[in-house]
Amino acid sequence: MRRKMSGNVRFITETAVIAAIYAVLTLVLAPFSFGPMQVRVSEALCVLPFFTPAAVPGLFIGCFIANATTVGVGVFDMIFGSLATLAAAFVTYKIKNGGKWLLPLPSVLINAFVVPWILITQYGVTDAYWYLALTVGVGQAIACYAIGMPLYFVLNRNRKAIFAR
Repeated sequence: MRRKMSGNVRFITETAVIAAIYAVLTLVLAPFSFGPMQVRVSEALCVLPFFTPAAVPGLFIGCFIANATTVGVGVFDMIFGSLATLAAAFVTYKIKNGGKWLLPLPSVLINAFVVPWILITQYGVTDAYWYLALTVGVGQAIACYAIGMPLYFVLNRNRKAIFAR
């Protein structure tokens, strides 16, 4: 009983910490976090589901908080942007033996295809889907690979100390 309760407390704590880090990074770096050409540095955390299942709800909650507290971000972004992050985190969590270089790929691809739809639907941008898919995808790749993979290597080196169960 005590072990199960401590496991639940750890899961909730990890979820909350990841959500807070994601939201703070997004909001502090807001000029880079939103728009057609965005490098949302907080997306570097997309590698965390490899280490802990708590990252799946943590990234979703953090994204929702960041989107909900940013002026000018509409309902579509709050809902569908957060759901895109949830889907990407879940797929990343499922990648166990597929190779470390695949870990950021769900975040890059899902956001590259969902975020342009949000921008077009929410802001009335027309005839720009593929351009936005390219710019969002490049921004995601920068955040997830250029920042996320170094984060992966640091965390993986210290995996037992940080994520020991």
